[in-house]
Amino acid sequence: MSLIASDHFRIVVGLGKSGMSLVRFLAQRGVSFAVADTRENPPELATLRRDYPQVEVRCGELDVEFLCRADELYVSPGLALATPALQAAAARGVKLSGDIDLFARNAKAPIVAISGSNAKSTVTTLVGEMAAAAGKRVAVGGNLGTPALDLLNDDVELYVMELSSFQLETTNQLGAEVATVLNVSEDHMDRYSGLPAYHLAKHRIFRGARQVVVNRQDALTRPLMSEGQPCWTFGLGAPDFKAFGLREENGEKYLAFEFQNLMPVRELKVRGAHNQANALAALALGHAVGLPFDAMLQSLRHFTGLEHRCQWVRELDGVSYYNDSKATNVGAALAAIDGLGMDMDGKLILIAGGDGKGADFSGLRDSVAKYCRAVVLMGRDAELIAEAVGNSVPLVRVSSLDEAIEQSRALAQPGDAVLLSPACASFDMFKNYEDRGQLFARAVEVLA
Repeated sequence: MSLIASDHFRIVVGLGKSGMSLVRFLAQRGVSFAVADTRENPPELATLRRDYPQVEVRCGELDVEFLCRADELYVSPGLALATPALQAAAARGVKLSGDIDLFARNAKAPIVAISGSNAKSTVTTLVGEMAAAAGKRVAVGGNLGTPALDLLNDDVELYVMELSSFQLETTNQLGAEVATVLNVSEDHMDRYSGLPAYHLAKHRIFRGARQVVVNRQDALTRPLMSEGQPCWTFGLGAPDFKAFGLREENGEKYLAFEFQNLMPVRELKVRGAHNQANALAALALGHAVGLPFDAMLQSLRHFTGLEHRCQWVRELDGVSYYNDSKATNVGAALAAIDGLGMDMDGKLILIAGGDGKGADFSGLRDSVAKYCRAVVLMGRDAELIAEAVGNSVPLVRVSSLDEAIEQSRALAQPGDAVLLSPACASFDMFKNYEDRGQLFARAVEVLA
């Protein structure tokens, strides 16, 4: 039975991917609802009108009086709760909620909930693959792939959910079996008043969680915990009790749990310290929900990484090329620069730039100085990055991705790597980060 009152009127605000999943969910349960979107022609409008012609839909500027007809507004992640019309409705007693709250109230299987500024897609995918290898009927999605409500099924034994800060803003009580914030660094500063507000949004993931997983190397990932709440940790140092980490023996580095070596790091197909941290985080989450180590380690040995996330493209003239277009913020770029930099003998040629979303780029300076031979800059915020990085390495300005690749190839020496890790969103030059990554990979593949 669905845990949703049928006598209330609701409005779905936002008709994108998650908004359409809300429409399907509510329609299937015979619930009374309407739809609103700030855009004149939202992405799913044609689908809505074709499949649900009886549903009232209003496009364009939000009408407060219309919104106040509802008992509850399901606000899509793309729309900030600070939007004046939403705030006006809330002030008049309308409840603001979202699809994740509704999912949590209706999910019958345990939830593994994963957030973080970086690596959440990789860790979510890994935990999903570990669960499948262990024979679990697992559903994976949320911010990644399939919207949460489309995953609901009584046959599912475990949900593995990637959740963004935008989704968590409208999540009041998730009640996950285990929850984690993998890391916290500045992102979406064009939406939040500052890092504390972003941090608070992320930490809503811990509401009602029975267990937590914490990154030992990032104090901002540790929530306020109730006494006796199980807490597992991961980090790149040697682990102790209830901890996953790295241990070295006879010159060999191992993924380890407590005082037990699990597998040599060299058996991972993905490179870099950041990917070792991702593996350890996935092991901690899987262990918390009872997945056996043999299935989890088998998954790690086969995992080749996700597209656009520090993805190896090719080697040419002794130089490796990596597509890390998903690095749309400073923290993600740092993870790639540090992770690859400390794991190779040569230097990096970093390609960076785009729409910085109001971020502070000064955090890049030390890692660039340590691991980069040069930085090739493009896009709207190229000069902001140049100012932040300073003159520690040569900076080259270019006006296109093709020119960036050409200059990077000229700068690189055998043993080096060219890394597209922009630290910025792509919208000033590309459709999205996938488009940017695909164009990079294609251009690199045809180099002769």
